[in-house]
Order: sequence, then C-alpha cells, then structure tokens
Amino acid sequence: MSRIFATIAFLLFYIKEVVKSNFRVAQDVLTPEFGMEPGVIAVNVEGMTDRQLLFMANLITMTPGTLGLYVSEDHTRLYIHTMYADGQIDAMVTELENDYGRRVRRVF
Repeated sequence: MSRIFATIAFLLFYIKEVVKSNFRVAQDVLTPEFGMEPGVIAVNVEGMTDRQLLFMANLITMTPGTLGLYVSEDHTRLYIHTMYADGQIDAMVTELENDYGRRVRRVF
C-alpha cells in the first residue's frame, strides 16, 4: 500500500516539475533576453539499480531544460546537461539527488 502512495506522490511531484520547467523554458523563448546559463552537472546515483538509473535518466530527459547525458562506468554519477545552471550548481545537484533520486529509489 505504501508503494501505491509513493507512486501517486511521485506522479504529482513529476507533473509539477514538468509544468514548472515548461513555464521557465517558455518564458525564455518568449522574452528577448537570453536567460539561459547552460552547464553539465554530475548527480550522485550510487547504489541505484540499473532499473532506477534508467527511470531517473529518462525522467530527467523528459523534463524540459534538462538532458541525461551519461552514467559513469562505476554507476556512481549521472551526468546531466541543464539549460539553467544559474550559478547554483550545488543546489541543483542536491535538489536532483534529494527530490528525484529519493523518489525514484522509493518507487522503482
């Protein structure tokens, strides 16, 4: 039963993230200013199964403004390209590890 609640919570979280990302990308497209600060970040995925890595990378790729690039050979890092690093790389890495990583581990 708790897995069902975790799945529902994850779906609601993911929908919220996709909507937020869509608005951010749309705002950047519709304004004349260049608001992007692209960068590549490494997220700690140590201990994730191959299935969890697959879902995490694909969910991140399906979120506008981010793209899963590569999983390190030792399966401890997931490299992600982001359109909006904004000088807050540490905060973004922590958010991905805590929000996506924790939820993916719980559901998958």
